[in-house]
Amino acid sequence: MGTYGWISLTTDYGTFDGFAAACHGVIGRYAPAVRVIDVTHHVPPADVARGAAVLAQTAPHLPPSVHVAVVDPGVGTQRRGIAVGTPGGLLVGPDNGLLIWAAEALGGIDEVVELTNEDWFLGDVSRTFHGRDIFSPVAAHLALGEPLAAAGRTVDPASVVRLPDPVVAIGDGWIEAEVVTVDRFGNVQLAAAGSMLSGLGPELVISGGVKARLANTFGDAAPGELIVFQDSAGRVAIAVNGGRAVVVLSVTPGDVVRIAER
Repeated sequence: MGTYGWISLTTDYGTFDGFAAACHGVIGRYAPAVRVIDVTHHVPPADVARGAAVLAQTAPHLPPSVHVAVVDPGVGTQRRGIAVGTPGGLLVGPDNGLLIWAAEALGGIDEVVELTNEDWFLGDVSRTFHGRDIFSPVAAHLALGEPLAAAGRTVDPASVVRLPDPVVAIGDGWIEAEVVTVDRFGNVQLAAAGSMLSGLGPELVISGGVKARLANTFGDAAPGELIVFQDSAGRVAIAVNGGRAVVVLSVTPGDVVRIAER
């Protein structure tokens, strides 16, 4: 699959400890010329679905890369470590659903291997830090042009763990969709594609009777007004001009929100 000049990192490690730096360091020791992009290290702890969504929405905008993702509440158990080949890059991480949405965003799965080549691991593997000891050195080997098949044994792509597809439903004058993410601005992103908004009128009501309006951007609304719009990832999103929609709606990822015409 050739060499890659970039490795991306998406984790729930945070930046108050040295976990993310250790992953950078391992990559630097094996592949010092490869550059590292930090997608985020602030996925909520153990929130696999949030990590999967962030990676899937970001990876297609990066240069061809080896994407390392580590949101891994099952670390040290029998869950597999895998590497996934796609037309748009490689993905390395736990087999817990974290990688699959990104693989689809990068063109679909070509090949999957279970990471069984211990020669590529970092010495004595910690039971709780596979990001440093397995996923980062494997990514470095792959970025340097080692074949995917050398990372371990090939497995059936159908055996890879998938997260449940988020809830999305549409009817005459309404949309129901699961909350996928809430960003640091308090904007609420839904699983529904932005194109679904074309069937709605300009005056809307959101679950619980909260009034909103269809808009193209934040400036289309008065301060404090709730808007429904298509966000930069092409999803339906809800925001407040100058406020936090998540507070107004009192929702969290996984909740289902209904948007209907008034």
